[in-house]
Parts: sequence; structure tokens; C-alpha cells
Amino acid sequence: MKKQNLIRFDWAIKRLLRNKANFVVLEGFLTELLSEKVTIENVLESEGNQQTANDKFNRVDVLVKNSKGELVIIEIQNENEFDYFHRMSYGVSKALTEYLSLGEKYQNLKKIYSVNIVYFDLGQGEDYVYHGKTNFYGINKNDKLVLSPKQKEIFKKQEPSEIFPEYYVIKVNQFNDIAKDNLDQWIYYLKNNEIRDDFTAQGIDKARELWQVDNLSDKEQKKYLKHLDNLHYKASMEWTLKIEAEDRVEKRGIKKGIEQGIENTARNLKSNGVDIEIIIKSTGLTKEEIEKL
Repeated sequence: MKKQNLIRFDWAIKRLLRNKANFVVLEGFLTELLSEKVTIENVLESEGNQQTANDKFNRVDVLVKNSKGELVIIEIQNENEFDYFHRMSYGVSKALTEYLSLGEKYQNLKKIYSVNIVYFDLGQGEDYVYHGKTNFYGINKNDKLVLSPKQKEIFKKQEPSEIFPEYYVIKVNQFNDIAKDNLDQWIYYLKNNEIRDDFTAQGIDKARELWQVDNLSDKEQKKYLKHLDNLHYKASMEWTLKIEAEDRVEKRGIKKGIEQGIENTARNLKSNGVDIEIIIKSTGLTKEEIEKL
């Protein structure tokens, strides 16, 4: 296979979606993820579209509206964040309120999909793709609460879950690189920054064609390479901090072991009637410490 020089997915959706020609790529990814045809109407302003001096390895946050008027939040997070689930909830809540005009009926609330692509071990689970939506079940009869016939007629929906937000979490690093279906082909690209010749998922051929580093201007290429350097730096810093933490734990363990050994020696000497001054000189413990043994 020819050596590829593809743009990372996070950089591409953050920088290239100003050009509608690139919509087809994101549409393909969302179509495979949501298992329904997705057409992007436009990209709405979001925090991730703002370029600031602190733009190193921060999250990517893109909000798009599809042809059905639904909102899709695509968020990519490279750094570990323990309260990430809380932020997912906040992001959806914020979008719900911001896109309901003052005085509008609740009926006009937008359906929201929250798509979260994370490069760290979020939560605890064996899978690499998770889907969450809201369903209601009876506490006593365990029956599922559904919409009434009139609600189905008015809202053109069958279940409450079609009204409430839905969440997707893709834990990229947990993917085993075996592409069993079209969605896996996209996740393979997310993890390895590579698209194999035999991949046929929706939009992935356009990603291979359009999202080439060589297609960027010289100025954008420099920014992109700086972005990659920042990611490498981040990875090195995380590795260094991990090694230092392990080293501190090991040293504390050794120190604790030595202290326990000294205390055991002093305890044995004391129980055998050895003079306390001799124990002090032998172990380095104070008189008070020995008396507490």
C-alpha cells in the first residue's frame, strides 16, 4: 500500500469544515455511526472553531446541523479527564437551551446527538463503542413507557428516546485494529491515521482523497506539523510523569521497608533486655520511639 500522509481526523474537522466540499467526509462517518443517512446542512459556531494561543492539544468541539434540523456535537478529547461524562452532559444541555428561542414551545427542542471520540480510558468497560439513550421502565411492572398515539401523530416519533439526546462514546485506544465493519474502518483511521485500500465505508474514500497533508497550504502545513509536535510532547510528558510517579512509589516502598526493619530490630533488642542506650546507637531511633514499641 502506498505510504499515506493523511491529516488527523481532529485537525481536519476543526480546520477544514469551513469548506463544504469536506462535508461529505464527516457525513460518511456520521452515517456509519448513527446507522442512517446523514446530510450536513451547516457547521455552527463552537468553542473548537476558535483558534487561540492555548490551542495545543485541547479538545475539538464541532457542532453541526443536519438536514432534519437535528444537532450533532462531535467532540474529540486527547487528554485524560475524570469528569468528562459531566462535560458531555453540560455540552448537550447548553446546546438544548441555546437553540431554543425565547418563547418557543418545548416541542421545538432540537434532537441532539453527542459524539465523543476519546483517546484515553474513559470509565471502565471492555468495548470501544458505546451508545446511550433515554428509555423509561416501570418500577413495579417493568413495562416500557412509550408515546401515546396522539403524540406519535404530532411528533412523528415512536418512543421518548427519539426526543431525548443520544450519546456515543468511541474509546479509540481500546480498538484492536481489526476492522469487522464499516464503522470499524473509520475507527481504524481515527487510531492509526491510515485508510487501507480495501476500506469501503461511507465517505472514507473522500477522506483519503481530500484530507491529504499535501492539500494544505504551506502556512496550514506548518500549523499542522506544530500540532503533531504538541501531541508528541504531550505523550512524552505523560510518560515522564508516569515514570516519575512509579519511581516515587518504589522509593517510598523501599524507605518504608527499611523503617519497618529498623523497628523490628529495635523491638527484638528491647524484648531481649538490651540497654536502651545501645538500642538507640544501633538503630538511630529516639528514646521515645523505642518506648512506644
